[in-house]
Amino acid sequence: MKLFVIAAVLAVAAAAPSSYATYEKTYEKDYKYPEITVTSQSDERNLDGSSKWSYAQSDYTTRDETQEQKKFTVTTVDDYGKEYTEEVYGNTNKGSSYWVSPEGEKFTLSWAADEAGFQPKGDHLPVAPVHVYELPVAPVHEYVLPVAPVHEYQLPVAPVHIPFNGKGYKIY
Repeated sequence: MKLFVIAAVLAVAAAAPSSYATYEKTYEKDYKYPEITVTSQSDERNLDGSSKWSYAQSDYTTRDETQEQKKFTVTTVDDYGKEYTEEVYGNTNKGSSYWVSPEGEKFTLSWAADEAGFQPKGDHLPVAPVHVYELPVAPVHEYVLPVAPVHEYQLPVAPVHIPFNGKGYKIY
């Protein structure tokens, strides 16, 4: 009997209409913006490890990137402080990207990544402010500061014993 009641409750729960909106209804396409398509695309990979790829879209977004394999000299330090140098292969990347924001603002970003690290360049990137500080100047006193008295003492000298070898020569 218990099994029948549990099965009936599960059947009613499964048959009840769901209050959740379907995926298609919740995430309908927004036709406010036109559909963006890829207008050109290239991808070139070479046997030496270098590559070049790019694409352009119908909304004028573009991206180009090149990659080259390069030999780097790396210095590592072990747990005992001994330095080891070895040559390893790594990648250097250079690229650029262009896009237009929904507000109509145009952005261009270019970058390089090599032994000097990642170096992005773009007019929209934040730049650290340059602070020009005036160093504080000590106040100038118009009066003469007192000078501590100087005492000249004659310090006692300790006697120094220099041994001789009996013939009149010093032994050092």
